[in-house]
Amino acid sequence: MDRIYSIKTFLFIVITTMTSVTLSAQIHDASWKKIINKDEGSWFATQEAKDIAENVLLYQRDIGGWPKNIQMQEPLSKAEKQVLLDLKSSTKDVTTDNGATTQEMVFLSKMFRQTRDERYKEAFFLGLNYILKAQYENGGWPQFYPLRKGYYSHITYNDDSMVNILKLLKDLKDGTKKYSITPDNETIKKIEIAFNKGIDCILKTQYKQNGVLTAWCAQHDEKTLEPAKARAYELPSLSGKESAQIVLLLMSVENPTKEIKNAINKAVEWFKVSKIDGIKQEYILDDKGKFVDKKIVEDLSAKPLWARFMDLEDNTPFFCDRDGIKKATLSEIGQERRRGYAWYTDNPSKVLKYYPKWKAKYEKQQNKMLKEEYNMVVAKDGSGDFISIQEAIYASKAFPYKRVIINIKNGTYNEKVHIYSWNTYVSLIGESKENTIITFDDYFDKINLGRNSTFHTSTVLVEGNDFIAKNLTIQNSSGEVGQAVALSVNANRAYFENCNFLGFQDTVYTAGEGFKQYFKNCYIEGSTDFIFGEATVLFDACEIRSKTNSYITAASTPKNQKFGFVFKNCSLTADDNVSEVYLGRPWRKYAKTVFIDCKMGAHIKAEGWHNWSNKEAESTTFYAEYNCIGEGYKPESRVYWAHKLKKSEAKKYTKENILISNTDNTTWYQN
Repeated sequence: MDRIYSIKTFLFIVITTMTSVTLSAQIHDASWKKIINKDEGSWFATQEAKDIAENVLLYQRDIGGWPKNIQMQEPLSKAEKQVLLDLKSSTKDVTTDNGATTQEMVFLSKMFRQTRDERYKEAFFLGLNYILKAQYENGGWPQFYPLRKGYYSHITYNDDSMVNILKLLKDLKDGTKKYSITPDNETIKKIEIAFNKGIDCILKTQYKQNGVLTAWCAQHDEKTLEPAKARAYELPSLSGKESAQIVLLLMSVENPTKEIKNAINKAVEWFKVSKIDGIKQEYILDDKGKFVDKKIVEDLSAKPLWARFMDLEDNTPFFCDRDGIKKATLSEIGQERRRGYAWYTDNPSKVLKYYPKWKAKYEKQQNKMLKEEYNMVVAKDGSGDFISIQEAIYASKAFPYKRVIINIKNGTYNEKVHIYSWNTYVSLIGESKENTIITFDDYFDKINLGRNSTFHTSTVLVEGNDFIAKNLTIQNSSGEVGQAVALSVNANRAYFENCNFLGFQDTVYTAGEGFKQYFKNCYIEGSTDFIFGEATVLFDACEIRSKTNSYITAASTPKNQKFGFVFKNCSLTADDNVSEVYLGRPWRKYAKTVFIDCKMGAHIKAEGWHNWSNKEAESTTFYAEYNCIGEGYKPESRVYWAHKLKKSEAKKYTKENILISNTDNTTWYQN
């Protein structure tokens, strides 16, 4: 017990001695910082550098991080080294504050490049894992991890803590070669996720002043994301210093999203209105030239400054002593806090200097996009013109003179998409059917809009004529919860090729009396009535998969419409344990559904068709088959009111006859 106490006491003395050269937790001694920022080169292979590296390894805790404000270049005695070895398993004081952990990783990377000592690489990855583990689910990082009580758990922008982390992650994910240590592909994916979550957190924490985005506080509540208090003199406020570094980070993001661009533009506007002209900081020295105080003096020629803390409502600068009471001027607080804290900053000047160049690049991209308004790109990672499909739809011309092509890069787009009636001649072209996924989870009871709630559940709703979709998946992910539409098409001359439509009940709704629609080489799955509606629709070489014992189609063909649903060269399949599926039942009594040259699995019931408990429908529907194959094709066992097409009748079911439209666009189905 006595030995443990003496170790703790000794370490406290050691650490206290090492940090006593700083004025506060805000400023590092320049020597270690100078070493960290030293240009890479042969020095990092010297014995001097190796000796410092040994200290860095000793100070690293088993959890992966380092304590802050340690002058790593200071020699350690044997006893001091033993203290650090005894503390390896401790998680106390491990942090990313004041550059801790990230700066040690920078140093180890430089050492590894020159020496190839695997211990430096291992320590680097241990630090990286610590950083990834410390991130909140909302994307922020606390000041200390493991978490400590009090303000230490807040999302911390103070002293650029979180910005330093994100800079490191960005360099690693982008492969900038700044670091000599390259993570494997799996780790890179983790880094990308962490970085994107971090940027998202930054966007969500940007403070709105009277509804307008402005800047950031030095710390934000880890749960509410609102500006939060830290130490007594660090009240909730807008920070000129930390906000500048955040904006510079956002400016470094390649192919920024619309949200990032907006955040930058609004922050720059705030910097312009919150700057302070006509003053400068004057440092007071004693007879020995030692800094003892500072004051603010008038100087009309001085460069602009920004306050460290500004009021959340009106941007008024304020100052605080350790009593936590706001003061209007620096002179009103005690000397200790006056000289021991950076109350003003010129960092936003860097933002304003760089902003025109960044803006010009952005405007160039915008102009290019405007020139290419008929050919847009949607990408989740921000590399396109939009990050959501609906944004691209909103940006599309109404009733355009030529086709609007919206190229969608791989990704899962969790959104409802609505192609409005005025969005004619729109094409959604996915990068790949398997990996370009549009999904949402609305269903009847969730929508709860009355008896017709089904029609409000669709993930994608198409109302614009002459629509095309290729190489993508449209899904209603709500599961077996009743009516839940993936695709709703209430448009004429709608064309779908090489697409997946995933759902359960009511997967695909094909609407519109007299409307023509074409599904080519598509996959459609569902349970009950998962293909339904009144349009004339040709399903050509599609796989139709039943997920439960139920009904495939529920046509509601109008009385005088020549064709309803026509399936040609399709394959009817089913999940395991599915064995009793009807080809269709009439949603309305004049339903028309025909299967020609299709392969039917054993899950198709021998009787084939159901009258939906409506005897009258047996004489008004037209259900027919021709030249199909497979265990489920049993024409001799079908209900007596079903039809067996003759060869001469089947010849009428050509693509042209089914899909020709009474418009100038007569060959729309030949895409």
